[in-house]
Amino acid sequence: MRRPGDDPVSPATVASRIDIRATTPTRSPDANPGSRAADWLDRQAGTIFIAPAVTVVLLFSIFPLLASAWLSLTRFSLQAGGYELSFVGALNYRKLIAGSQQFHLLGTAGEMAAGTWVALVAAHALLAWALLRSLRRRQAYAQAAPRAPQAATAVLTLACGLVAALLSPLGPFAAAAQSARDALDLPWFAWLLIAFAVLVVAAVAARALGAPARISGLVGRQLAGSVWLLVALVAAGTAGGQQGSLLTTLFYVVGGVALQFALGLGLALLCAQPIRGRNLFRLSFFLPLMVTPVGIAYMFRMLADMGVGPFAPVARLLGLGAVTWAQNAWSARWVVLAGDTWQWVPFIFIVLLAAIEGQPRDQLEAAQLDGAPSWRIFRDITWPAIAPTAAAVVLIRLIEAFKIVDLPNVLTNGGPGIATESMTLHAFIDWRSLNLGGSAAVAYLLLLVSTLMAVSFFHFVVRPARGEPAA
Repeated sequence: MRRPGDDPVSPATVASRIDIRATTPTRSPDANPGSRAADWLDRQAGTIFIAPAVTVVLLFSIFPLLASAWLSLTRFSLQAGGYELSFVGALNYRKLIAGSQQFHLLGTAGEMAAGTWVALVAAHALLAWALLRSLRRRQAYAQAAPRAPQAATAVLTLACGLVAALLSPLGPFAAAAQSARDALDLPWFAWLLIAFAVLVVAAVAARALGAPARISGLVGRQLAGSVWLLVALVAAGTAGGQQGSLLTTLFYVVGGVALQFALGLGLALLCAQPIRGRNLFRLSFFLPLMVTPVGIAYMFRMLADMGVGPFAPVARLLGLGAVTWAQNAWSARWVVLAGDTWQWVPFIFIVLLAAIEGQPRDQLEAAQLDGAPSWRIFRDITWPAIAPTAAAVVLIRLIEAFKIVDLPNVLTNGGPGIATESMTLHAFIDWRSLNLGGSAAVAYLLLLVSTLMAVSFFHFVVRPARGEPAA
């Protein structure tokens, strides 16, 4: 639009401008292939720049996984002038789960007491509660129709129990399941497919009953629930016998992380208060994280020595001088757990302290002015603010805790017997004895258990803490 005061433009001038634009030659995309290549390189510069680093990382991460997977399917043997890897299929896994090495991984069966049955029923009830809570969260998030998911929860729980009983190598239903497997005489992978089919059918039935989740999400919930019940059945079956490296590892992971989180949260809340010398306390609580795991193991080995250790005079004064903690399975496990807790509490402490000090101060000051008690402030203000951070730090510790090897190796060498062996130490001992196939199989089973536990924790704990439901 021409504004007042502008020079008028004649029609001839406009026509000449249009003619010039029309006769100006345009550059064809095919006229200069070199420029097209240069433009493509400019667009892909970021990818080309980072591709070598990504390739190296993938080679260093994927190649060991593939090599270990192949190694777990073979038997290593020394030959004249070298060695030989013989393909044996899933024999190494079958030996660990239901064969000659079952006692090492899972344990040995024992007589079940009444308390063990109660614990087994409680495990099923806990699974049903977790599934119902997950479906209700999903229902509220999706704003689905107010349809009670109790029936869907019952179907999912029954399917998990059926699959766990069908596949359990130890426990109260192991003999009946083995008889059914022997009667049908199907290969082992066929039973895995049957179990997966049962979970899919149950997911479809639960979806038809109004479960507000995708079929894949329901199958994933059942996979996690089935593994939970499998572990519960194995624990119940070995309650009166010997515990294997799988349950010992889960004791270190679940018990250790729970204890470390409780201590770390308590220390963080304490050091967040305006107390004298809190900077000194923060530095003191952080020091154990700077010590190597082997150093911590040797330190706790010295501290727990009731003969010449620093606490030996106190033990003799109390009449405990003759007690040797390494001769009892559970006392040895608790000493290993104490050393691991002393090492990792500072990590949880420093992360939670940062989360507590980073929460909004206006809500805290308003609650304090209103005279709210401390426990109410923590429940309604502090905990919702730090819950996402707390869930993330627990997830990191869960993944790290599965790799515990230094403390049980130095403190007890896995003893007494195999009572304190973690799965990592189990794999290391097999590797040291040149059972490379069995070592790789243990490592892959550890990868399966840790991945499933981490993914389940993320979907059932971390995502709800962020205000997101499970899939």
